[in-house]
Amino acid sequence: MANENIKPIPQPKGYPLIGNLLEIDPYFPMGFQTRLADLYGEIYSLQTGGPRIIFVNSHELANELCDEKRFSKKIGGGLKEVRNGVGDGIFTAYPGEHSWGVAHRILMPAFGPLTMRGMFDEMHDIAVQLSLKWARAGSDFTINAPEDFTRLTMDTIALCAMDYRFNSFYSQDLHPFLDAMSFFLSESGARSQRPGLVAPLFRSKDQQYWDAIAVLRKTSDEVVAHRRAHPSDRKDLLNAMLNGRDSKTGEQLTDSIITNNLITFLIAGHETTSSLLSFSFYELLKHPQAYERAQQEVDEIVGQGPITVDHLSKFKFIAAVLRESLRLHSPLTGLSVTPLEDTVIKGKYAIQKDEPMTIVLNRLHRDPKVYGDDALEWKAERMLDEPFNALPKNSWKPFGNGVRACIGRPFAWQEALLVMAMLLQNFNFYMHDPSYNLVIKQTATIKPKDFYMKASLRHGNSATKLEQALRGGNVVTADDHEKSKPTSKIAEPASKGKPMALFYGSNTGTCESFANRLAGSASSHGFQATVAPLDAAKENLRPDRLNVIVTASYEGEPPDNASHFVTWLETLKGQELKDVPFIVFGCGHSDWTNTFQRIPKLVEQKIEECGGKRIADRGLANAAAGDMFSEFEVWEDDVFWPSIQKNYGGEAGQGQTSTDGGLDVEISHTRASLRQDVSAGKVISKRTLTAPGAPPKMNIEIQLPTDMEYRAGDYLAVLPTNHKDNVERAMRYFGLNWDSSLTVSTAGSAALPTNTPLPAKDVFSAYVELTQPATKRNLATLIGFAQEQSTKDALKRTLEGDFAKQISEKRIAILDLLETYPDIKLPLGHYLAMVPPMRIRQYSISSSPLESPERCTLTFAVLEAPAFSGHGTYRGTASNYLATLEPGDLVHVSIKQSHASFHLPTDSESVPLIMVAAGTGLAPFRGFVQERSAQIAAGRKLAPAMLFHGCRAQKEDAIHADEFDKWEKAGAVNVFRAFSRHPEDAEGCKYVQDRLWKERKEARELFKNGARMYVCGSGPMGEAVKKVVQDVYIEGNKAAGKDVGADEAEKWMDSIRSERYAVDVFT
Repeated sequence: MANENIKPIPQPKGYPLIGNLLEIDPYFPMGFQTRLADLYGEIYSLQTGGPRIIFVNSHELANELCDEKRFSKKIGGGLKEVRNGVGDGIFTAYPGEHSWGVAHRILMPAFGPLTMRGMFDEMHDIAVQLSLKWARAGSDFTINAPEDFTRLTMDTIALCAMDYRFNSFYSQDLHPFLDAMSFFLSESGARSQRPGLVAPLFRSKDQQYWDAIAVLRKTSDEVVAHRRAHPSDRKDLLNAMLNGRDSKTGEQLTDSIITNNLITFLIAGHETTSSLLSFSFYELLKHPQAYERAQQEVDEIVGQGPITVDHLSKFKFIAAVLRESLRLHSPLTGLSVTPLEDTVIKGKYAIQKDEPMTIVLNRLHRDPKVYGDDALEWKAERMLDEPFNALPKNSWKPFGNGVRACIGRPFAWQEALLVMAMLLQNFNFYMHDPSYNLVIKQTATIKPKDFYMKASLRHGNSATKLEQALRGGNVVTADDHEKSKPTSKIAEPASKGKPMALFYGSNTGTCESFANRLAGSASSHGFQATVAPLDAAKENLRPDRLNVIVTASYEGEPPDNASHFVTWLETLKGQELKDVPFIVFGCGHSDWTNTFQRIPKLVEQKIEECGGKRIADRGLANAAAGDMFSEFEVWEDDVFWPSIQKNYGGEAGQGQTSTDGGLDVEISHTRASLRQDVSAGKVISKRTLTAPGAPPKMNIEIQLPTDMEYRAGDYLAVLPTNHKDNVERAMRYFGLNWDSSLTVSTAGSAALPTNTPLPAKDVFSAYVELTQPATKRNLATLIGFAQEQSTKDALKRTLEGDFAKQISEKRIAILDLLETYPDIKLPLGHYLAMVPPMRIRQYSISSSPLESPERCTLTFAVLEAPAFSGHGTYRGTASNYLATLEPGDLVHVSIKQSHASFHLPTDSESVPLIMVAAGTGLAPFRGFVQERSAQIAAGRKLAPAMLFHGCRAQKEDAIHADEFDKWEKAGAVNVFRAFSRHPEDAEGCKYVQDRLWKERKEARELFKNGARMYVCGSGPMGEAVKKVVQDVYIEGNKAAGKDVGADEAEKWMDSIRSERYAVDVFT
């Protein structure tokens, strides 16, 4: 190969002595590997004082490295440190090490098909222990999935391999061996990342490390000694090692080598399989269609009978689930290799003999050239037998490579299939936190961090009946156990009253608030109500109670805590819900024309089709109308309770406007902590982006909480606080001092914890919405507390007149009315029951993690204008909260993933971009272009990108213009602007859609070349851009001699939506 063809391998700029040490996170290597792969592409190298380490991220390069004639396994890094505990075990032996060959030849028969079948009963025994633990704990028990799967897999490998029982499910504390192993693995990884010059600083950890190794070896030595003293004819791994002879040399294994391999099997046999099970359940819970399909597969193949070893090969879809989980979340994050001789890969990267190289599996397994443009998405279907067998060679490597691949793969696969099937057969699972975003914990392997589930028994079973079935007793069905009620996430009410189950599907808290309001009123109508997420209604809509469903739609999809219920409902085909009484209330936003109210409509229609009995007409609240709370209350008063009274009897109050009840509140002067349903970040900087006099737009930079990760295009959810002026108004009205605390002792408010002292200032700041417009019910309540007849008359005129114009449109809050009519003596408890809970607000993140993975920025408009109510200034709660923050202030946030289509393409070298925005709709595209700029600076060649941005004027509010000009010069984007106040400065283009039409030739060419188009801004802007795109499509077809009309253009738009045309609109 001529020297001119050799290209340098990219490497970050380093520092004297330490090189690239600062790029490395010793406790989370996968983090820096992913970031640098995103930055540099298919290959890069790092140097930390010793030889460089080369990281390979594409299938094309990895395929070469898997050639065992050119490359061999490299025992280095963390694996080399693991040798401190397991020596020349089968996984850590050096290439060519004699003991490896002996052990490998002796052990291979022990993992054969017949031996695996013989281990099934013991695997089943431990899986039953796990199932019974969860069954007995009950449906409200929070399951630490990775921890319990670790107990399961450790107990399984110990029992099957060496007839040793750790009995992990019979003790709260882990066996000392397990604690020692966990520390040993974590510290081995950390030690491998530390340069020698800092090693003396870790003497205490070193002592712990060697102490842990001593525990591992002592326990294993005792197991070996016990078997030698008490021989058995078990066909397990321990006997294979004790009694086996090498077919080639006739040698037997020494006790030391046996101990090395026992520890190796315990490590490898439990860490990888527990990781696989944890990620598989995480992905199933995030993908309800796949969950339903996997559960149906078990039901069809096994029914409710015992699972046998012969069933396992029939679970084709569950096998695909496991393969796809291994693709995206390979427990081992890399394969370490080294060239046997100096070589060149891809014809241009020169590698020297013995140089350490790592195939980064989470990049190999996400290569879009192998897995397509949706390579980052979890799709089990791609791993069904036929497409899996058609994958290119060496594109799926979670079990390692070649002769050094995992010897225990058949064991792990049988165990995983059995456990998945048994759990899906007997339980319904739910996320403890439906909004949970995956966080990775890395030791020797990776697992989901803080991943919790809940489980409820299926088929009407109890824990006792389940034990009888799993232990070989009679098969249990609901008919066999007539008195047993279905295990549910909902605790049955203890007091008297007709039962009512309220289920909510909610991401932001609005539907949950509505459900709690109905629950608070239920007792006065003769009902005892329970409240639970809608997923708890799966297989749990019962005819012996009224089932009320309050749910929203999000771009036509169910909320996070309703997706499994909706998927289950869609699978019903007969009269499974015969005579189930139900009522549905739906929330949505009519700007999403094609999907408005899709989920509430679907729920109502499917329940009726399956025999359900609708008690009341479906209610509807439209966020676009601006006052969902009033719409809900009108439906509650005029439809909900009157319909219930008609069907169940009792007081209805029809024709009257109900009043709000109150909460029992005690005032004291003690302190308490603020709510913690989000995590605290810290403000780093803040700046104003617009000229003086222009509507203010700002940019704020936030240090994210630990373990919080994002992608360009995601949202940051912010829990705001009310403006201090409004908090002071509320405190002043109710006569509260700055140090007053409130204790709510009456249930009925989802916003406020009960029986817990809370600072009054915190309650008014963070728990409730002080500026929410008053509802008709609020006015009716205020009339009851007014002292003057003139006030009562005035409020009645408003209530009976044009309420929307006088209250809703002017956004007059309860606090405004209390100040307008000072004779209203409203108790604090009633006020807190009337105001809704504080909701999180979502903002598009305007930065890329490649710039700084620990930080993100928001670009937002500040809403501040004279109040229509006449009470001073109206301030948008969240935007003004952000605007008042200063560097060093804490802000409570969480990451919310955007739609899968609203992210940069995985193949950025070949997929062009077209981005269209107006105003602060530019935010996500700043993140996109910032990421592209960083990649170009690292030497990558990207496909072209166009950005269209509309604002008022170049010198007024062309936000981030200097940055985009710099990025344009770097080749990251071509920017086209429109100015509504000065179109002459934008080639006559007043609005962004005008500029898109002007540049349509270039945009059309990019789209022909596979471009993705993204639109972000207001609803009307989104519709205007859509119209231009359709016109461009029609014009292009006419130029090609095809007569295309508006209807066909609309169909074409539907066909590319969420694939090549992604929209994020806001109000």
